[in-house]
Amino acid sequence: MKKLLCVLLAAVMAVMLFAGCAGANANKTPVNVAALKGPTGMGMAVIMGDEFKEKYNIALSAAPDDVSAKLISGEVDIAAVPLNLASVLYNKTEGQIVMLAVNTLGVLYILENGDSIQTIDDLAGKTLYATGQGSTPEYMLNYLLAQYGLADQVSIEYKSEHSELATLMVSGDAALGMLPEPMVTNVTMKNADVRVALDLNGLWEEKTGIASVQGCLVVRKAYLEANEKTVKAFLEDYKASIDYVNEHHTKASLLMEAYGLVDAAAAGEASIGKSNIVYVAGKDAREMAGAMLKVLFDANPKSVGGALPGDEFYYNGK
Repeated sequence: MKKLLCVLLAAVMAVMLFAGCAGANANKTPVNVAALKGPTGMGMAVIMGDEFKEKYNIALSAAPDDVSAKLISGEVDIAAVPLNLASVLYNKTEGQIVMLAVNTLGVLYILENGDSIQTIDDLAGKTLYATGQGSTPEYMLNYLLAQYGLADQVSIEYKSEHSELATLMVSGDAALGMLPEPMVTNVTMKNADVRVALDLNGLWEEKTGIASVQGCLVVRKAYLEANEKTVKAFLEDYKASIDYVNEHHTKASLLMEAYGLVDAAAAGEASIGKSNIVYVAGKDAREMAGAMLKVLFDANPKSVGGALPGDEFYYNGK
């Protein structure tokens, strides 16, 4: 009961903070929004509240493929997805997907039940469990292994959901696992023998010289063209939600737990500062995302859908 009360109080405070923050929805029909559990969707914590139900219908998913299908079918209008998936969808739909903003930077780490992994070279001959197959994490990992001469020396086994791998790490059934925040914090809080062995974000920047862009916000082009005022209003609310999450970890983590964005508020609170939840739009977003996609494309064109997206992929709305 106390936890429920705390959640309600947090929601009330969020309403007070956001009152008058953005213009009314120009379209009286709620915007259909999809988000992934974890860091890519954590910035939506506040706008998932009841006070926004008339404006936004936000659905969560654990798998990027689910979100892809809903975007392509038109079931959702706006979605938070891995960056490379946004490019894949842009190519698959022949330019019918537009990137609105970058929302997540580097969040990937390799965890170990033990202390034998001190450098990435120590992965040679090991089995590494991972998540994110077919999206940015897989291609980042493959790129780094290739750069360090380990492409054929590490056996990788993918799990479909972060929670599945987290359970294996906590139980000790997996010795090595690649996970994003907030799952990293969740696992290390539950099993003191698990430690962060490698920071893949730092290794990525060391090899490429650019930031590791993990997630972004996209919109269907047809929806944007027909409802640009509504999209702009959503972006204002979304940016304010991200600001609130980054400034009020405790209250935001309670909302995240209540709405299913994280498994536990304690882990959510401890991980927010490490989850690199951001709102970067316009020219800066284009430069960051473009640089990341170029590295992925050069390493494996398939990772971005076979071709780099054109200029129309990047939203320049003021």
